[in-house]
Amino acid sequence: MSNPFFLNKGPISLDKVYELLEITNQKKKHFNFYDIKDLYSADKTSITFFHSNRYKEAAKLTKASFCLVSDLLKDFLPKKCEPIIVKNVLTAVAKITEEFYPKSLEDEFDNKVFNIEDSAYKSVIHGKNVLIGKNVEIGTKCLIGHNTIIEKNVHIGDNCKIGSNTIIRNSIIRNDVSILDNCTIGKKGFGFFPNKKKNLRYPHIGIVIINEGCEIGCGATIDRGSMSNTEIGKNTFLDNQIHIAHNVKIGKNTIIAGQVGIAGSSTIGDNVRIGGQVGISGHLKIGNNVDIAGGSGVIKDIPDNSRVMGYPAKNLREFLRENK
Repeated sequence: MSNPFFLNKGPISLDKVYELLEITNQKKKHFNFYDIKDLYSADKTSITFFHSNRYKEAAKLTKASFCLVSDLLKDFLPKKCEPIIVKNVLTAVAKITEEFYPKSLEDEFDNKVFNIEDSAYKSVIHGKNVLIGKNVEIGTKCLIGHNTIIEKNVHIGDNCKIGSNTIIRNSIIRNDVSILDNCTIGKKGFGFFPNKKKNLRYPHIGIVIINEGCEIGCGATIDRGSMSNTEIGKNTFLDNQIHIAHNVKIGKNTIIAGQVGIAGSSTIGDNVRIGGQVGISGHLKIGNNVDIAGGSGVIKDIPDNSRVMGYPAKNLREFLRENK
């Protein structure tokens, strides 16, 4: 993942990684890491991580030289990738990520915003009390509603419409996107490790990408990614009161009705239709051309061209037979 907004403080030596993770039984070996990346995007200069059986096929193909992994999963790694065995992979990832990106845990309001009328975007048609942060780009023919704050690290394309009372940060908005009122886009996701003394927050170095022609309904919340980006595909429409969690990928031409919640790191395909009040668990893959009926609870992968309903969501015909 290439992140345009968070400053990378690398390189970090292998010895420093061992020190941060309190690993003392490893032989000294000189190696510098320049980033931490997921299994898909890692290269030989980055450290990666492997924490679930669900990603074993990706683990077999990773190009990383070193991988944070549990003892149970280490044998899935290719020979060229050396395991760094830890008890809790995600806790280790959080510590290493914070070392690379020390500001990735911050999510306070942007206290350096200024009124749009004092910015270079005087030609943007806007309502009252519109505030703009640093490192913001706004294309031509855009509209921005009252009391909206475009905080730091936001790039907005041409012909976009941003509603009132909306907050956007750490996001790339492509051309011809409509974002309606009261949305929150680009805040950190709900990633933490419970602890009786103090919960450990998970760093979020990803961003939100909303592609061309999308519409985001009123009151939507779209979290930025943790170790990868959260992305909404071209011409996808979200209804009101929808929550898209960190690292979620949604394909093109997908329609999602109101009050849907999609948990972290799930992937939704192209041409998917999701009814109102559907809940989709994390780390799932929903195929292309899938219909999910309203009120369903999805707790496992759904293949292409399926129609499902119920809780747990199952084939529509099977559900109707069982609920005559």
